[in-house]
Amino acid sequence: MKESRSVMEKSLVRRMEEEEKLMQSYPHYWGFTPEQDYYNQNGIRATKSDFRTARGLKLFTRSWLPNPTITPRALVFMVHGYGNDISWTFQATPIFLAQSGFACFAVDLQGHGHSEGLKAFVPSVNLVAHDCLSFFNSIKQQNPQFQHLPSFLFGESMGAAICLLIHFLSPEPFNGAVLVAPMCKISDSVRPRWPIPQILTFLARFFPTLPIVPTPDLLFKSVKVPRKKLIANMNPLRYRGKPRLGTVVELLRVTDFLNQRLSDVNLPFIVLHGSADAVTDPDVSRELYREARSLDKSIKVYEGMMHSLLFGETDENVEIVRNDVLSWLLARSGGETRLQ
Repeated sequence: MKESRSVMEKSLVRRMEEEEKLMQSYPHYWGFTPEQDYYNQNGIRATKSDFRTARGLKLFTRSWLPNPTITPRALVFMVHGYGNDISWTFQATPIFLAQSGFACFAVDLQGHGHSEGLKAFVPSVNLVAHDCLSFFNSIKQQNPQFQHLPSFLFGESMGAAICLLIHFLSPEPFNGAVLVAPMCKISDSVRPRWPIPQILTFLARFFPTLPIVPTPDLLFKSVKVPRKKLIANMNPLRYRGKPRLGTVVELLRVTDFLNQRLSDVNLPFIVLHGSADAVTDPDVSRELYREARSLDKSIKVYEGMMHSLLFGETDENVEIVRNDVLSWLLARSGGETRLQ
């Protein structure tokens, strides 16, 4: 009996090793299915293009749209997090939303993904917020059929912080925001301790692009499921180096700024956070919910979940978070999905 069990265990280990080896050759996070075929199978349309900012940067953009027989119910303008991009696992959420009738648009931020700029160097988050706002405005300007649809912001981690900056820059155009694990404060478990921030700030004046900040790889603190850690780590565009001095100092500045302006937030929003998030602080999301002036505000804190709520959790947990996002958006978009 023991010998039989040993043979079964060895066989299982061998199969797992073979699967891992196969996964490492995936051209897409979902596997080998060509991109356009995958979109067709999921009943959506998708495009990609470049956008030139006012400061001359060429940024890579994507859209995920409902089936042509469906009139979009609303626009969702999406912002990814630090070190991430819009072409790997990030796509899972806009594909899901497009299947439910939402037209989704996203851009690789400066220094991320396919966009121009030194990899993972973000010298000014404010300028990045202006870039995003310009791109989002261009979507409506170039597509008259979108101009009267509700518009929502959606951001993950640093992207959610950028959504709040966009709200401060231009409060009127957006009907609400979905803020997933917002980086309004960096968790103490990854935030450099005194006197390191003061030293980093001094050094960043002279060596802003130097990748030497001693912090752990956030991917492994963000993703819970081992198999999904492997998939996320396979992203060919993922930044794997240490954070750059100038980027870290800028993120510390922005999170401190946002932490002081939580009471100025005045748009409808839902904030979603995992209680076990070791990257951004769920207590600050609770504070955002308490302090914001918004009359329409919601919060979901998921017990035991980590930073990557919409990919890195178990499929069952991801489904829970997705449905909370979808329900919130549907309630503020009105009506059923409309056929043309």
